[in-house]
Amino acid sequence: MSTAPKPIALPPIALPVTAVTCLEDRAHVERAVVLDLEAGVQRLRLGPVSALAVDRTLHAELTADHSASVLDVRIVRTWTPRGPLPSAEDDSALRLRVHALEEERLALGQRRDRLQARLGLLGRLATDLLREIGEGAGSGETEGPRWARELDRVDDERDAYGERLRAVEARLAALAVELGEAQRAMDLTEEEPAELVAHIELTVRAAVAGPVRLRLSHLTPCALWRPAYRAVLDGDSLTLETDAMVWQRTGEDWSDVRLTLSTARSATATEPPRLTEDRLTLKDRTAAERRTVDVELREEEIGDLGPAPVLGLPGVDDGGEARVLHSPAPVSVPGDGRAHRVPLSAFTTAASSEYACSPELSPLVTQVVRFDNRSGHALLAGPVDLVRGSGFSGRGTLDFTVPGASVELAFGSCDDHRVVRHAEESRDSSGLTQRTVVTRTVRLHLSRFSAPGEHDERVVVLRERIPVSEVSAVEVRLRKEACSPAPDVVDEEGIARWEVPLPPGGRRAVTLVYELSASSKVSGI
Repeated sequence: MSTAPKPIALPPIALPVTAVTCLEDRAHVERAVVLDLEAGVQRLRLGPVSALAVDRTLHAELTADHSASVLDVRIVRTWTPRGPLPSAEDDSALRLRVHALEEERLALGQRRDRLQARLGLLGRLATDLLREIGEGAGSGETEGPRWARELDRVDDERDAYGERLRAVEARLAALAVELGEAQRAMDLTEEEPAELVAHIELTVRAAVAGPVRLRLSHLTPCALWRPAYRAVLDGDSLTLETDAMVWQRTGEDWSDVRLTLSTARSATATEPPRLTEDRLTLKDRTAAERRTVDVELREEEIGDLGPAPVLGLPGVDDGGEARVLHSPAPVSVPGDGRAHRVPLSAFTTAASSEYACSPELSPLVTQVVRFDNRSGHALLAGPVDLVRGSGFSGRGTLDFTVPGASVELAFGSCDDHRVVRHAEESRDSSGLTQRTVVTRTVRLHLSRFSAPGEHDERVVVLRERIPVSEVSAVEVRLRKEACSPAPDVVDEEGIARWEVPLPPGGRRAVTLVYELSASSKVSGI
């Protein structure tokens, strides 16, 4: 059996992409092909492949009924001249000049052809006119003035078009000289545009001749994916479609590949964080600090509604654990760098709707839909297109949700509802105990403007915040006797909740009254 490698076969053997695992910022590409090997050692050339393939991640393995092994595999890159391309704005001034001269030469050539055709037509017209004069003179006709006018008109047009043709030919001759000089200058100063093309050089050894299956894999940058959703609300049911937005500009198209989406971050270091020393010290309070309790109201000012803007493309929120999703069918993703939507899954489940409003944050009444995740996989955080009976209603955000957990989506505000909020505050200090009592009154006015055909009653859930004290020197008390009506529920976080039924065209008023009582040594209230 020969041990010397045989020369590389030409042309190269095609090595198509069969499977892709798209990560958060790169892709793991798999290729497969059946090779017809001869006995002994031979070297093969396969490809072309993406020139962006990472060399150190290249892995090849052979599968066959007989003994066959991979001796060496590597990526070889070469610069290959491209075909002629149309002029672009980023070309050099010399190349733009050559392109403009070529376009002018083409236009002048077409004009010359039209002038030559016109002159040929005028020549045939003059011949016909002279034949008519000869025949008329032979038959005794005397139309000298008309014949003279016709001959003069034809001669004038032939002279005019002949002069135009000579000008065009002179310009073409000068243009040929100028274009030749520009092309010679470009040949001396510029190289032909080339592209980087990569091939796989594979050295294998086979015990006997026969077919073997080659599987080759590598990592490639310039590819990423993000989750996207589409929620369709139809009465009491909701259909959620899970898609993947895939971008790739690896230099080659992915055609009919098995696509897997993963949130694994191969570039993230796996070393645990280093622990550093953290010292805690105690300090005695001063006499003034012992006499005074400083209280701060921890409130967050909300400037606008909706999620905060994100600069750039956000990462994938997978809950801290790598998640893997699979495309149910082979997909094709062109390498044009644009976003391509790939369907992953869809399910329909029962949904409950609630019309909620938090007047302290926003005067809008929002339709909130709750349903369970029945997709069979985790729902990663991402944008969701919201569709209901009237069509597309907006775009929201879906948070990370494990399988079977409850999901909450806001389907936009209801334009036929209005909520007005008025807040009042009064202070009083008792003479003996020197306690400060702050009484706050919040009045909510809720109204519904309905169309003439609506008759159903709608329940609006109102939520208002009551302060929660974390120190014994400050007490918060809800004055239920002054509330109209009293809240249905007040949770441990101080959120008061009312379920207010509203008929078409109805109006309701809700009043909330609570007190903050603090001792004299408390400051900050």
